[in-house]
Amino acid sequence: MGSPLNILIAASEVHPFAKTGGLADVCGALPKALHHLGHNVLVILPLYRCVNISQYDLRPLPQTISIPVGPKKIEGILYEGELIPGVPVIFVAQEKYFDREHLYGPPGKAYPDNAERFIFFTRAIIEACKVTQFKPDIINCNDWQTGLTPVYLKTLYAYDSFFRKTRTIFSLHNLGYQGEFDRNNMPLANLPFSLFNPAGVESFGDFNFLKSGLVYSDILTTVSKTYSQEILQPEHAFRMDGILNSRKTDLFGITNGIDYSEWDPQRDPWIKEKFSAAKPQGKTACKRALLDHFNLKSQRDQPLMCMVTRMTTQKGIDLVMAAVEQFLLKDAQLVILGSGDARFEEFFRTRKSKQLGVFIGFDEPLAHRILAGSDFILMPSVYEPCGLTQMQAMKYGTVPITSAVGGLEDTVVQYNYKTGEGLGFKFSPYSLEFFSKRVTDALTVYRDAGQWQTLVQNCLTADFGWDRSAQEYERVYRLTLAR
Repeated sequence: MGSPLNILIAASEVHPFAKTGGLADVCGALPKALHHLGHNVLVILPLYRCVNISQYDLRPLPQTISIPVGPKKIEGILYEGELIPGVPVIFVAQEKYFDREHLYGPPGKAYPDNAERFIFFTRAIIEACKVTQFKPDIINCNDWQTGLTPVYLKTLYAYDSFFRKTRTIFSLHNLGYQGEFDRNNMPLANLPFSLFNPAGVESFGDFNFLKSGLVYSDILTTVSKTYSQEILQPEHAFRMDGILNSRKTDLFGITNGIDYSEWDPQRDPWIKEKFSAAKPQGKTACKRALLDHFNLKSQRDQPLMCMVTRMTTQKGIDLVMAAVEQFLLKDAQLVILGSGDARFEEFFRTRKSKQLGVFIGFDEPLAHRILAGSDFILMPSVYEPCGLTQMQAMKYGTVPITSAVGGLEDTVVQYNYKTGEGLGFKFSPYSLEFFSKRVTDALTVYRDAGQWQTLVQNCLTADFGWDRSAQEYERVYRLTLAR
């Protein structure tokens, strides 16, 4: 164990303050785990309308910031709160940019000024360090919304002695979202136009925030070992395979953990009855309550399957729709919680029945109740950088049926009937035929009481906590500083 590091976690969303997906879960859990390892951790994110100032006891700081956005200076107010005692959080308030109903735009759309909003935020990250006198050894940036921070540090702040020892990590959570904007936004960033080239911030004619982070960060990480290898191939790289291959010696795959202070059936306040590996009986009450909630008929011989997901092509919704049409509801019931593409929402909304329960939208307590009360979770993703839901589900004794990609490949061990080892069922290649076969295998195990009990116990006792992942991040941070 070396000396404590000053680590800044910069993200556009952090649980429990603001969340649209797994990025928030990671950026809410990793700082706590790093703090427990003895490091000085500061978190920074925008102050969105959804952040309840009184609920989280946020206090305005005396220092303000002034950020050049194009020819204008935009003022920002800083608020301070805590993630947990000892882990402070800075919120960047700017009414024009962040006092809105959504984080990035209405469902399925993006705000037209997202480039300007996150140009402001990425530079506010740097200025907030200066005015609060937090001198980071590491700034860990996350996804495209923070992609310009490393660019600023390497260019406009290159000779600023305050950041002389600071190094940047850029963590990729999903290459499918890149922050691609018209080149006319370049002047808003006040960066030299000479950077707008294929070796810099330009990608296929656009000003690309994610690519900016890939080029200018000292080290790159992504959220599972398998995904770090997949994204070197053109079919998984969303046109970033050139830059990623040029930096593959700087790219590290660190599989996410899950936060057991949030996800644990022994102390979950939202579920019908608490349970554990030692006392699993409460799961039956949770299943009964879930069936009642969705007005589904109790079918003793049928498992209850679930999805808690964004309704997008990436998540394999097309495959599940085909399965619902052809075979799935003959031998199983399904509940689905999520929102996304209108055509997917409409498909499930119009097929509600005694076999299919649907909630369009997101509801955090209901997500917990679904994972606690279901027998299987379906995650047939086309690609999945890491996936947290399969790990959360296993903690609740809910068995995953997944595609063999990314973090699903790394965390779901195929169940072996002969040895009784494994955690779920994986299929490859990606097709309805192979998905169907794995569902059939899962149903076979479900109907064998002894095998089923073994599999559920395997899931209940699996450990996907953040300790191991945080230690890997620490190792990469120290490696970055040693270079």
